Amino acid sequence: MPMILIGIGGAIGAALRYSVSILFFTTTETAAFPFATVAVNLAGCFLLGLLSSGFEQKITANPNYLSALKTGLIGSFTTFSTFSVEVIQLLQHHSYFFAILYIFISAIFGFLFVALGMKSGRSLWERKEPV
Repeated sequence: MPMILIGIGGAIGAALRYSVSILFFTTTETAAFPFATVAVNLAGCFLLGLLSSGFEQKITANPNYLSALKTGLIGSFTTFSTFSVEVIQLLQHHSYFFAILYIFISAIFGFLFVALGMKSGRSLWERKEPV
């Protein structure tokens, strides 16, 4: 059952990820800067940080559903492989500044968004009764 739930979460996350690409009107071939990937990765960092802060312990959901959310949905919504391909494509197009900027934003802000999510989750966890 957990594998099926993770698969369902993964399908939803992948569809959401594609929707964000459409929203930003970008593809890996046409984008001067991969805003869609940055957006989903930072959002995913925040959400995973939030859920990894101890806040998930206050949610009385089945652990299989939490795995489906964290591993399936958030795992497929964010994407390191797309990030890697886009960095290489920027380098191939001699967009060195944007490649370095992309790496910097993704790494530094990714850590900051995880920290912000964890801080938010702890704050919610400390003042909330079980849901």
